[in-house]
Amino acid sequence: MSPSTHLENPDPGSRETGLSPSIEIDHVTKAFGDSIALRTVDLEIARARTTVLIGPSGCGKSTLLRLIVGLIQPTAGAIRFEGEEVSPVSVAALRQRMGYVIQEGGLFPHLSAKDNILLMAKQLGWSSARQQERLDTLLSLTKLPREALGRYPNELSGGQRQRVSLMRALMLDPDVLLLDEPLGALDPMIRADLQQELRAIFRRLDKTVVLVTHDLHEAGYFADDIVVFREGEIEQRGRFADLLRKPATDFVRAFVSAQRGLTADEGARS
Repeated sequence: MSPSTHLENPDPGSRETGLSPSIEIDHVTKAFGDSIALRTVDLEIARARTTVLIGPSGCGKSTLLRLIVGLIQPTAGAIRFEGEEVSPVSVAALRQRMGYVIQEGGLFPHLSAKDNILLMAKQLGWSSARQQERLDTLLSLTKLPREALGRYPNELSGGQRQRVSLMRALMLDPDVLLLDEPLGALDPMIRADLQQELRAIFRRLDKTVVLVTHDLHEAGYFADDIVVFREGEIEQRGRFADLLRKPATDFVRAFVSAQRGLTADEGARS
């Protein structure tokens, strides 16, 4: 069966908002040698909504995020951001319109929190006044203590490192925010607090957000739209309730069942 036959609400965001998609993945395949990470993936990511990519380890979801931001190139197919193809020629300019948060933050250990956050603004020649104004805005948004700015990553708590990483991604006020397992390394209490704060930030900013996770509880908490991957292909796309109440394949049914504590009633409340 073709992956497209599994899709629920194949383009819910664009249909509801009446806007063109922010990101278009067009027949994208990515191979690493003989290994196929993504296989002929077609996907439109809606503007100003939160799309969550979910699936087991090795299913291709993080690879897709790296393709969108232009860190790697597709073996076949194309990715377009706001109508422009992401390519070696365009990627430098397009990256300034994308914020990217990788697993465990990815902060430079030899730079203070402040210097990590301001890195791209300094490279682009922003004035000191403009840098400070944006920094103040982000401190308020993320609730990072101002005294943490002078510390180095190894001197910060896990939650503070994630806040710094988010501030760095948001520094240039990007059109889209891409997050790869941003909370996976945190202990449960800190993770729960940051989930609440992140969701509030997403709603406040009204940006296009693409978030990768393997946790369906987390996906349901954040997502307007969930895309389930398996072995480099899309198994199902839809809202949280669709996955819980109307799994499209045996794999999706098993994936949902493996997430302890989730019930169809929870999907109905979402």
